[in-house]
Amino acid sequence: MGFNRPITIGEIDYANAWPLFYGFEKYAGERNFEVKSRVPSELNRLLNVGELDLSAISSFSYGQYAKNYMLLPHLSVGSIGRVHSILLFLKEPIEKKRPQRIALTTASATSVNLLKIIMEMRYECRPDYISAEPNLEAMLKDSDAALLIGDPAIAASRRSQGLYVMDLGEMWNNWTGLGMTYAVVAARREIVEQNAASIHSVYEAMLATKKYNLEHQEELVNLALERLGGKSEYWTTYFQSLQYDFGDKLQEGLTLYFRYANQLNLLQDEVELSFYKEQSPQKGE
Repeated sequence: MGFNRPITIGEIDYANAWPLFYGFEKYAGERNFEVKSRVPSELNRLLNVGELDLSAISSFSYGQYAKNYMLLPHLSVGSIGRVHSILLFLKEPIEKKRPQRIALTTASATSVNLLKIIMEMRYECRPDYISAEPNLEAMLKDSDAALLIGDPAIAASRRSQGLYVMDLGEMWNNWTGLGMTYAVVAARREIVEQNAASIHSVYEAMLATKKYNLEHQEELVNLALERLGGKSEYWTTYFQSLQYDFGDKLQEGLTLYFRYANQLNLLQDEVELSFYKEQSPQKGE
């Protein structure tokens, strides 16, 4: 009652989230909403402080504030195997030499902590970590390795001659046999309670957006060629490799990720996945 402002929605500003958001306005129609496009770390902050009502956020950020959020079912960015845009660039192969210093992107918490989990629990390696802007050459100037995500990782992979590149999605899958969910879509609990009708309509619009985009991936490929360059074969493989349904194998992988993060004190509390229940709003809401 008395909820008279637009629903504010956070959109991840990377190609890997296009299937969830590209063309959303067409399906949202006349609904009262405002979309803000940012990198994941900024969306994490905005949802946490209440400047967004609903947003795609880093999975790790959900783990930090799970008591305040509800997950929207069937909406995520994940992979079962290679993800192509969360990449560790190393000067020497990890089998030959464990990195002693790794430069980290500041854009996403999920990938940073996924790397820390893999380094410590799979490779028994505890390097020093430093935060850095996403510039591969600058990051590697004083580090043995560099972690990049999203579009900057894709661009850097095209000029990575002489470096050893490890895909974190592939590393996680080879180690655990599970998928990994990098981003989820979450709504603040009080907004779901205060404005169920608007949240329901936005949710339905996002599902319709995803359905159309996954059925018309050639449009996303053409958009990627226009905005980011590269070759159509790469982008076709890229979008086909990603998972957007938040299915059982991805949920199981994310639950394991949270358990490991808790064991390493990266997260202070145990995390349960709490979902928004799909139901039509009651008349009068």
